[in-house]
Formats: sequence, structure tokens, C-alpha cells
Amino acid sequence: MSFRGHHARKRFGQHWLVDADVLDRIVGAAGLGPSDRVLEVGPGRGALTQRLLASPAAAVAAVELDRDLISGLRHRFGQDPRFSLLEGDALAVTLPPADKVVANIPFNITGPLLERLLGRLDRPLDPPYRRLVLLVQQEVAERIRSRPGSSAYSALSVRLQLLADCRSVCSVPPRCFQPPPRVMSEVIALDPWPAERRLGSDLARGVEQLLRRCFAARRKMVGSTLRGITAPEVLVHLAAQAGVSLQQRPQELAPQAWVALAAGLNRLKDPPVAAADSGRPAASP
Repeated sequence: MSFRGHHARKRFGQHWLVDADVLDRIVGAAGLGPSDRVLEVGPGRGALTQRLLASPAAAVAAVELDRDLISGLRHRFGQDPRFSLLEGDALAVTLPPADKVVANIPFNITGPLLERLLGRLDRPLDPPYRRLVLLVQQEVAERIRSRPGSSAYSALSVRLQLLADCRSVCSVPPRCFQPPPRVMSEVIALDPWPAERRLGSDLARGVEQLLRRCFAARRKMVGSTLRGITAPEVLVHLAAQAGVSLQQRPQELAPQAWVALAAGLNRLKDPPVAAADSGRPAASP
């Protein structure tokens, strides 16, 4: 069975990537070696799958939701022992084990799929994938990789940059797809941070609370948004320790500044442990 008669479906966000140069750049950015197991989300008709199987990768596991594509994919690639195919929703099924993810992500599930593949600040995926190479809407890519001071810099920028090293691979214009989308796209590469660089759960929750509070009023200065969270003089002291000016706006604070500010606020909630609680005898009066 072939894919003849099957048309891209809007409800699945299907836009087939057909540009050979972009497909090659995606596979090149993944840096695949003979020990790598690859997860592909939404293989569609298999243009990217074909190149992944032509790489040295040890295995390629694809997850496809559109049941009308399943037979065509199995017919095209089923003879390769390195290929496996799982029918289902990548947001709901148990994903096959993999070291790297390479995918043309449907635009309509980008946010939840990123969380599925990376986890959250307070609950990162463990163990993480070693690399993700993803084709996403360019607006989303800009928000992910933007630096402080950029108009695209957002809470998503902070979250993702605290979870992974994020960089652009290439821009992808609409003409590279069939049918063409109405927006520009971009290939990004994400290398999740190892365990020693990830935030502890308490600190991650503190950062998340700050991001939600401050970016909900991104036009306001941080000092105004955080007013009342603690005594004014304490807030000034904590901000100075974190290298933060309370006159800055949220989009001007680097990820590590949010971490430092959250760490200071967390210390206020944790009073010093008394000597008697530390396992050592208390000092005599």
C-alpha cells in the first residue's frame, strides 16, 4: 500500500517537509552515531524517516497518530530491522526508549509535546534525551532561544534554557512544505542539561512561581510585581544579592537571575536549623 490518495489533514497539523536540504540539515544536526536510538514523532509519509534510516543510527522508532499513514509506512520501511512503528498519540502512549528525538512537530501540539520530551522545571525528564532536533513554528523557536532584552524573551525562554542548551539550526520557509503553512518555521536543537546542572525541585518551584507572577505583568517593573511578597527592605537586599535591579522588567532578567532570586526567597522560608536539631549538643548557656 502507498500513500496515494492521502491528503494532509488540518486537524493533525500535517505539513509534509519536502525540501531535501532542510531534511539533510535536520539529520546532520542530530549527530547520529551507531549507538543512537532515535525517536521520530509524526513521520508522516517518511521523508525524514528515510534519511534517519540511511544514517548510522542503531534504531529508528516512529510514533504516528494518523492511522491512514500506518500501512504506507510499514510497507515502505518495514523490511528494515532497525525500524519500528507505534500507532498512537505521542502525548498519551508510552514512548519507545531512545537517546535522541528528531521530529517535524505538528504545530498544534508543540507546547505539550515539548513538556513530554523535556519535562518541567520541577520535574525534568529523567533520564533526559541526549539531543532533540525539532522543526517548530519560528515564533515558538524565537521564544525558546531568545536572550534577555529581546521582545520574544518570555517565561518559556527561561524554562527551556534552564532545562537545555537551545540553539537554532536553520530557518524553514513555507515553500519547503506540502501544503505550505502560513508561517515561517525553524529547526532547533536542544541538548538537555545533565542531572548536576538541573534545578532541585524546591528551587524549580520557586522559579516557576516567580515566572508566573512576573510575566503575567511583563510591562511592570519586577519590584512592583513582587511588592508585598516580603518586607520592602528584605526584597531590596535579596534583589541586590541576586544581581537584580527591582527597576528591571521580567524580560530583562537572565535565567540565572531568576534562579538566584528564587533561592533567596526560598531561604526566607527555611529558618536556620537549631544546634539541637543538627545532631550536635546545644551550647551551654
